[in-house]
Amino acid sequence: MISNQRQLEKDYPLLFAVARSSESVERHQARVITMTYEGEGPIEHSLYLAGKGITYDTGGADLKTGGHMAGMSRDKGGAATVVGFMKMLAAIQPKGIKVVAEVGAVRNSIGSNAFVADEIITSRAGVRVRIGNTDAEGRLVLCDVLTHLKELAAEDDKAEFFSVATLTGHAARAVGPYTALVENGVARAKNSAQQLSVAGDLWADPAEISRSRREDFDFVKPRTKADDILSSNNAASAVTARGHQFPMAFLQLASGLNDTQYAYTHVDIAGSGVEGGDWQHGKPTAAGLMMLAGRYLI
Repeated sequence: MISNQRQLEKDYPLLFAVARSSESVERHQARVITMTYEGEGPIEHSLYLAGKGITYDTGGADLKTGGHMAGMSRDKGGAATVVGFMKMLAAIQPKGIKVVAEVGAVRNSIGSNAFVADEIITSRAGVRVRIGNTDAEGRLVLCDVLTHLKELAAEDDKAEFFSVATLTGHAARAVGPYTALVENGVARAKNSAQQLSVAGDLWADPAEISRSRREDFDFVKPRTKADDILSSNNAASAVTARGHQFPMAFLQLASGLNDTQYAYTHVDIAGSGVEGGDWQHGKPTAAGLMMLAGRYLI
């Protein structure tokens, strides 16, 4: 676990930008937690999991208003799923699988040192990111984590990448109470999302598959010579066309995964992470956990 704030600022610059305004309160400070499991015998599956662990999301400088902040203690559901999967591995101890998981535990606070729209921050992968909206903070946390996981997988020709997050209101609007899966071309060629979806149906953890399209990459393209990519627009994802698909394009480009041949699937549990879509009072569902387990462990 990394708790040193200066190390996080240096090695996880996008993640730390989100955490910047919470640094002054010790119990709100960011952490990056890395977990590994390697089963006995020949490795058949090698998974690298990134979990979004926003411990509380005020929206930052683009403050959530009109009661929309209530329930944002649940914005760590992706990290919870990833940690739950690692706990399952520890209990079952399956053979033939390797898993490297990393979660960013960050509070997106409002304050005098909060990051703001229009800032340009260079990611761990060296990509200059223009901030479009500080309430699109989860993808910034995931980006640097994915880059670190990519570095750890440098010699692993079996590596498959996943990000798990309560990322967008659009996912909840588009697929209702189900998980949304968005895969890159390599993952699609391997039928990664299709196999996950089949496993999810069998284990009561269903998902819908969304295609990644060229429009998603166009959406985040740079508008000036000062930046390489735009993190988001400045409207709510729920009212943005392809609002849960284009963040995967951002994650792939800003993390450097686009320069690899790794299969990558983004798992958006914003609509499935709590029962009834009730973010403030609904029971957490551990969405994604049994789907992953059914695909790789059972």
